Amino acid sequence: MAGSRFFPKSSTATNILSPTFPSQISSGDPVRASVAHLLVRAYTLPCSTAAQAFSQLVQPTARFQLALDALLPLLSSSVELAQRILVSFILYSMYAPYPISLNPFKSALYATFIKERGQATKVAAEGGFSDNEHLVWVLWKILKGDGNDIGPYSPSTLTRSPLIPELRASNLFLDGENFTESNAPEPDISAVSSQREGEGYTGRSQPFTAQTVEARITPEEDEKNERIAQGIKLLLASRDRVLTLTEQRILTPLIPNLTSPTMITSMDLPPIVSHNSNIAHQLFLALLTATSSNTQSQGPSVYLDVLKQLPPTLPSFDLLVRLLRDTSTVTDPTTGGRTTIADLVRMEVLGRFIHESIRWLDNAEREEREGLVSDDRFAKGVQNLCRFYSSLLRLSIVDADSDADSTEMVHFILRNSRFEEANALYRILAAGRF
Repeated sequence: MAGSRFFPKSSTATNILSPTFPSQISSGDPVRASVAHLLVRAYTLPCSTAAQAFSQLVQPTARFQLALDALLPLLSSSVELAQRILVSFILYSMYAPYPISLNPFKSALYATFIKERGQATKVAAEGGFSDNEHLVWVLWKILKGDGNDIGPYSPSTLTRSPLIPELRASNLFLDGENFTESNAPEPDISAVSSQREGEGYTGRSQPFTAQTVEARITPEEDEKNERIAQGIKLLLASRDRVLTLTEQRILTPLIPNLTSPTMITSMDLPPIVSHNSNIAHQLFLALLTATSSNTQSQGPSVYLDVLKQLPPTLPSFDLLVRLLRDTSTVTDPTTGGRTTIADLVRMEVLGRFIHESIRWLDNAEREEREGLVSDDRFAKGVQNLCRFYSSLLRLSIVDADSDADSTEMVHFILRNSRFEEANALYRILAAGRF
């Protein structure tokens, strides 16, 4: 149902969620792992968008059991408030087309409401303000059947928004309780305003004290939320399989929306590179050029470190060449000035990447010698690394005359001169030196 809504400008929250759940994310079930990722990454998206993403990730026949096993325990756990709000809304949204009385999770939502309200009321009686006041208000809206009013707001916005006195936990009651309902008119959802924007609202029975906006979820916004939800599903799937061309065309334009704040962690990037180097290129562009406070707080170093540790495979080489030719501008983490992605990757990544690739291949050769592996990863790796370095020379990304650029590579190709690609590369380097 469409109610009166106030849309504060969303801002990026930092450190709002607890660490990811290792048991869930490392689960052998990819759907369960994807849902776990969603719960810890979607706190700055509108609740309705996160709920749509959940619906995209989980088949209808599996939603109830997964919600019972993975979501319900979080409702009364000690995880961060924003996550509990998100879980509450997802449990509500699964049965939103029906009256709240038909929602099988109503009893759990109600029990949590009573428990959290009691704790918040006790703190308020002592003159304090409980952190869970916002969760109590969200549960109150849901149990009243007005959960859709929360849809446009992100969990992080809801946790930071000030509550007027009428919406404090001690004033929130439900029909059927053994309490007397407050005689005050029901405050509108617009009373929850963005503290960051300095907006306020004193309830329906009082005049507005700041400019408010009457807004509804338009079909365009609904369609946008649906696209983002589909993008989340495809981005998480790109870690496990090669996306079709159609899926890549759907996901690529959505990547800026999914990286500010980012929906994935640095640990997700290597498998995406392995399966979908085209998508990985767009991801690294977005992550390195993003201007959101969340991304900038950890800086580009975490993503540059991922590039340094990639294995010497064709997808890795393809990604590095793309980045080394990319002239998009980015902030230099050392000087604070402007540079290009190509220069940043060449200065911060390339030398270490080649060093780690050589070490990886040395380990692969030792394992092959000891009979631990029976594939041709070492031979293929040497051939591909030599071809990659030849491409760098041809593109003038590295200088054959520079000892700093080529000394380690020269030693490597001399050790592996039995490969034709190594001999060809040595001839190029020797011609540049003599």
